[in-house]
Amino acid sequence: MDKETIEKAFEPFFTTKAMGKGSGLGLSMAYGFIKQSGGHARIYSEPGSGTTIRLYLPKAESAIFAAAPDTEATEVIGGTEHILVVEDDEMVRTHLISQLQKLGYRVSSAEDGQQALNMIEQGKVKDIDMLFTDVIMPGGINGEVLAQKVQVKQPQIKVLFTSGYTENAIVHNGRLDKGVQLLSKPYRFEEMAAKVRAVLDESTH
Repeated sequence: MDKETIEKAFEPFFTTKAMGKGSGLGLSMAYGFIKQSGGHARIYSEPGSGTTIRLYLPKAESAIFAAAPDTEATEVIGGTEHILVVEDDEMVRTHLISQLQKLGYRVSSAEDGQQALNMIEQGKVKDIDMLFTDVIMPGGINGEVLAQKVQVKQPQIKVLFTSGYTENAIVHNGRLDKGVQLLSKPYRFEEMAAKVRAVLDESTH
């Protein structure tokens, strides 16, 4: 989808199909349910590559039924390192910052690549241990370009990419090189915590 189509995708009766081939209500009905439930939806789309729609719903406050004890619970390990989060979706960014802070990390944030670069160049953020950035962002500087620019000046900084696209789609379409560290959205708290710790603990060659 192009930008104009994405902006209208959740509007009632909007459709790109021929007359009589669709009501244009499917996405708008789903979106209405999600908003009523306190969640939100995000469209990730690149013309010629494909479209992914992620639905984010709030976690239930209490279990409907008693769950069996988790005997294989994963130990969540945090740290005190400084992480720069770059994410254009405000709700996702705010939630991620909160999760990282719960793990003990110091967190700075930016809403796009250009803002992140400005913060670094102007000395507003210092002693960064890891860049945690979305891959596809508005403003002309995507996650890969941002990481390259940051590591030219500070090669010791670790990088963890995140995206609503799968790793195969990202690599196949040339957005990232194969073998980079990527955390696909949506992710569980434990999964994110483990990935962040693993990237920070990697030795720098």
